[in-house]
Amino acid sequence: AGDGSGLVGAAVDDGGPPAPERVLFPPTFSVSEIKNKQRRHFMFLRWKQQQRKEKLAAKKKRRKEREALGDKAPPKAVPKTIENQRVYDETTVDPNDEEVAFDEATDEFAPYFNRQTVPKILITTSDRPRGRTVRFCEQLSTVIPNSHVYYRRGLALKRIIPQCIARDFTDLIVINEDRKIPNGLVLSHLPDGPTAHFRMSSVRLRKEIKRTGKEPTEHVPEVILNNFTTRLGHSVGRMFASLFPHDPQFIGRQVATFHNQRDYIFFRFHRYIFKSEKKVGIQELGPRFTLKLRSLQKGTFDSKFGEYEWIHKRREMDTSRRKFHL
Repeated sequence: AGDGSGLVGAAVDDGGPPAPERVLFPPTFSVSEIKNKQRRHFMFLRWKQQQRKEKLAAKKKRRKEREALGDKAPPKAVPKTIENQRVYDETTVDPNDEEVAFDEATDEFAPYFNRQTVPKILITTSDRPRGRTVRFCEQLSTVIPNSHVYYRRGLALKRIIPQCIARDFTDLIVINEDRKIPNGLVLSHLPDGPTAHFRMSSVRLRKEIKRTGKEPTEHVPEVILNNFTTRLGHSVGRMFASLFPHDPQFIGRQVATFHNQRDYIFFRFHRYIFKSEKKVGIQELGPRFTLKLRSLQKGTFDSKFGEYEWIHKRREMDTSRRKFHL
């Protein structure tokens, strides 16, 4: 057309070789504008694949540039994450703080860390547990040494706790369930508390974990506690540590890990082996689960008259994504 209203990207005939035709999409084009659901899904997958290819190509290019520069290469940029942009908490524990050292020497867990008491754990459930909860308790008892599983038949926790104290149990673990799925954990340190209430999620038994190892041995495992940095997190970490005997048996090569990330506590149980001086192989044994602290109560379990040290209030505490409490 003489007014230039022809196809977008059409070549101008100036006597030279014909230019390839270009198709220009509108600047505001989006995959979400495609009405056909299957076509939209197909185009979205193609777009994601193209994004991955471009990201991989850029990564290879940066690696080649770093190899070419050698020692003169600039330091790698640290990616921004919610974890490393965490808002500073004034209750963060300083390992050299005298007040913290005094509290550790006089709190309820001091006899354990002084090797005056040996952990003895009672694992029980809510009333009439179903098969999945029963299997989870049995597998948890193989992870925690010197633990015993008893199933409740309508017996209140207030009656169970005095019997545990009389039989020299140091901790009580209660696994609650909802619709046949374990969804809560109560950990009470005996005889004087404290008691922690956790919401439990992402429970995976040994058969549900891919490439799981053989059954755990009876060796005392090592315990790893990660990122319990505040005073509250320090108390919760000491509660978990007091469940396991203080002297691990390294010959068993088993590790129980409590990893805190954004106030979610991830539990994993592994066996490791040194393949060489630089390579280590690990094999997950299971079970695995995730905990979220809901409250920390002074003393033993008391739902009516108990005094709470800390309660998670979502509307008041979860005002910032970068604010964490553990």
